Amino acid sequence: MAVTEQEFRELTDPYRSELQVHCYRMLGSVQDAEDLVQETLLAAWRSMDSFEGRSSVRTWLYRIATNRCLNALRTKSRRPRELPTMDAPPPTRQGEPVWIEPYPDALLAGLPDRSPGPEARYEAQESVELAFTTAVQRLPARQRAALMLRDVLGFRAAEVAEMLDTSEVSVKSALQRARTTLDATIDRERAPRPASTRERELAGRFADAVQAGAIDDIVALLTDDALLTMPPLPLEYEGHEAIAGFLRHRMELRGGALRVVPTRANGQPALGGYLPDAATGVAHPRGLIVLTLERDAVSAITWFGDTTLFPYFELPESLP
Repeated sequence: MAVTEQEFRELTDPYRSELQVHCYRMLGSVQDAEDLVQETLLAAWRSMDSFEGRSSVRTWLYRIATNRCLNALRTKSRRPRELPTMDAPPPTRQGEPVWIEPYPDALLAGLPDRSPGPEARYEAQESVELAFTTAVQRLPARQRAALMLRDVLGFRAAEVAEMLDTSEVSVKSALQRARTTLDATIDRERAPRPASTRERELAGRFADAVQAGAIDDIVALLTDDALLTMPPLPLEYEGHEAIAGFLRHRMELRGGALRVVPTRANGQPALGGYLPDAATGVAHPRGLIVLTLERDAVSAITWFGDTTLFPYFELPESLP
């Protein structure tokens, strides 16, 4: 199919935002997702003459994007990354490192109003939540791809097999293993609706407690089995006592409480954390806190220490 550059943009631009979210689900990185979408569109442009229209443009782009992500995952497995270090008290337990970044809601807002296919098992909102995305990063790459294409996007098994250049039997086998893993990992307890009064009140009380340095008030907002994690570090702190001990230890090291700016990540309330300079009073970025809510409490606190992510969330460089 011969098209001009303008015609190509008109064909592909409607799918750019959703392709980026797809690449994020596959790779767990907003920065890598941006790069992979660019690679996908470049590959599509170069092979446009060979596109025969036997599938939709959307399906064709998802095939390219998924296979580019699989290639990226294979490359990453051959290139080990160094874990950051942190002075922290003994954790409740130590798991495996999970390389994941939060995804800004500002980018989700650009998604088209397109419902998943009839085969999908997950709602659009649930499929970008941090717990889901984190669990997906623990799946082998082919299982990950099958789950994304079938259960999140709702493509038929035959379409998924063609996109992955494999058989339907292989797709169904990978999908069953992925579903079993996720069903054992993810608690699908529903949180308050995004941007609801309940969500705003709970996130606001949490933010106030953080800025006041009121550890007891923070802990009072948690479920009994709340979990604090800091990807990619494998340290996990579960329950009131462990989380309180960790927070007190970190506050002593910092020498004071954080100031926070509200934002949103993965469809969840989040806070940009800033530490005031003792000499100037100017607060500089320290990390991003993402909250997972369950009914009227916080069930998980996820801390991301990579402050290079702040521009994605339109967070200021400093606070006066």
